Amino acid sequence: MVIDYFPEDLLGAHTKLIMDPVHGGIPLFPHEVAIIDHPLFQRLRNICQNDILSLVFPGATHSRFLHSIGVMHVGERIFLSMVKSYLESRRYKAKESTTKEQFFAIDYFNKVIRLACLLHDCGHSSFSHQFTRTSKIKKMMRSPGLFEQLWDGIDTTPLYSTPPGTLEHEHYSVRCAHQLLTDVDVEESGIYPIDVLAIMETTDASTSTLFNKHAEQFWQFITPNKSMEWQNGASAPQLVKQLLSSIISGEVDADRADYMLRDGFHSSVTIGGFNLDHLLSNLRFGWEPKAPWLGLAVTSKGLSALEDFVYSRNQMYRHVYAHKTALGFDWLLREAINEVLENPEVEAYVNECLTDLTEFRHLTDNYFWECFRSHARKRPDSYSYCIINRVKLKHIDTQFDLPSTEIDQRKHELAIQLNVDKSSVVSCTMNAKFSEISDNFDQMKVLVKDPITQKHQLRLIPEVSTFFNKFTDGTITHFYIKPSRLDQ
Repeated sequence: MVIDYFPEDLLGAHTKLIMDPVHGGIPLFPHEVAIIDHPLFQRLRNICQNDILSLVFPGATHSRFLHSIGVMHVGERIFLSMVKSYLESRRYKAKESTTKEQFFAIDYFNKVIRLACLLHDCGHSSFSHQFTRTSKIKKMMRSPGLFEQLWDGIDTTPLYSTPPGTLEHEHYSVRCAHQLLTDVDVEESGIYPIDVLAIMETTDASTSTLFNKHAEQFWQFITPNKSMEWQNGASAPQLVKQLLSSIISGEVDADRADYMLRDGFHSSVTIGGFNLDHLLSNLRFGWEPKAPWLGLAVTSKGLSALEDFVYSRNQMYRHVYAHKTALGFDWLLREAINEVLENPEVEAYVNECLTDLTEFRHLTDNYFWECFRSHARKRPDSYSYCIINRVKLKHIDTQFDLPSTEIDQRKHELAIQLNVDKSSVVSCTMNAKFSEISDNFDQMKVLVKDPITQKHQLRLIPEVSTFFNKFTDGTITHFYIKPSRLDQ
């Protein structure tokens, strides 16, 4: 592979611009345009970012398509903002010049991050997360041999040392990404597909020789220690891979940053907002040689921006994603999907879509909406009818952090109090995970300056701020009574 490097790429010499309501103009490289134009990626236009949240927040009709492009944009901003900080530090403090090889490494990693971010959700099916939470779909995705069928004719050992027994949407994202990177032939643009796939979730792939070569140069860019005795068998490529992965999927990553701003904007609520510019301007590459650890660090000045980010995310879960009416519709949606899958033709086609990418690209929200409409016309006592006609579940109770073992008991108590049959009482639970923030936050640390020595040191976030200690894993469980028409 002949690799051409274009310094203009780092200056923003892209070929197209997508206008985004959240981030403004998002520039694209030619190989990214080719991927976005591919039918397998275009299908994301017809998959809603927040399943059927629009039944409660009418503006929330935005798609996985624009979210994916937004994540790519934010991922680049995270990476290049840290690079910019180091360039300034080297110029004004270390008085070191940046080599041509180091710029090549930065350019390569930037393009790899952009692609991994762009493709991180390309394996989502109809109604995003609600699809894989549906009981009959879960059963399908645990079918023996499903992984092998999906990758028929392709050697997966470079990506998975052990084939997964149960598939999730992340596995489909890797499969779709592999297909897209192959069809577009990103190697022509100087990027090895394995490097993009290696930093995506679920894979345990080893990076290419080119990636490893750039990692060594990148290591010399971010640390003054030119040589290092690596602990625990670690290496520069492994640590750089870990760093890039955390930008795509971490406690503070491009995915969360985009969906919080986007979901808040389209839901017309203010609680999802935070100052992205302030947060990015205070991000740094954090390095601890003893661990060894390489990851994101935030300056002490930027802690307030990080606190806003975490608080906004907590509020979005509590007041938007876990809204009592929204979770009720999610429950109805899953039951409606189960309902239409009782039709042998629908079940057979969905199963075909899950094993063949040619058909998988047709598995969008639109397919199930038509199934719901068809079923609702025949059965007005169906879950499909409730979804099509926006018939809500009647909310009767909310419990916070209720153990799963006590949910049935609570249903029984409510049924007695309301004098209804226990089968009429249903529940829906939303999980909000914040344990890494309150415990160790192992993907991010705080860069603190010692007031005496004036040297910087990395510290765990809970050691610097007590704000994050209040955030722990939690659940919100809503209880409902099914509409009377479902008991006919």
